Amino acid sequence: KSLVSQMSMVLQDPYLFSGTVRDNIKYNHTEASDEMMTTASKAVGAHEFITDLEEGYDTYLMERGSNISHGQRQLISFARAIVADPKILILDEATANIDSHTEVLIQKALKSLLQGRTAIVIAHRLSTIRGSDKIVVVQDGQIAEQGNHDELMNKGGLYSHLYNMNFATMEAPQGAA
Repeated sequence: KSLVSQMSMVLQDPYLFSGTVRDNIKYNHTEASDEMMTTASKAVGAHEFITDLEEGYDTYLMERGSNISHGQRQLISFARAIVADPKILILDEATANIDSHTEVLIQKALKSLLQGRTAIVIAHRLSTIRGSDKIVVVQDGQIAEQGNHDELMNKGGLYSHLYNMNFATMEAPQGAA
């Protein structure tokens, strides 16, 4: 098998083409069975919304998936990425433009989906990478620091600063003045 055939990618702005949900998930993986497609969809939390569509997996999607939400497009993109069980998964800002509900679905899915795979995750949302074995922090095109979440937090460097800044605003009590 070639290296490329063992890789899948999920981008910040997923591309879906005109065709059915089924065709979009199986795109470039025509050998994938319907069972594999359903398993992948369930794994990323997409199956429920897909089966709620008027024609389920046979629902026709307009160009770029404009007739479904951005979060739903991203879930279909994740299902497409894992339907072929890739050894390498590249996530390029894959959770940057999604709603909170979809992010929770994807975060839960990622814990199991990344087991036994090499993942390259490009993220500004640090919640996406917190559980990573190794985090590489890049600043101005250079590696600023690297380690796992706990190691980087203990260093008190750039990652720690960004993490604390990001989550301090989320954890601030409401009504505090």
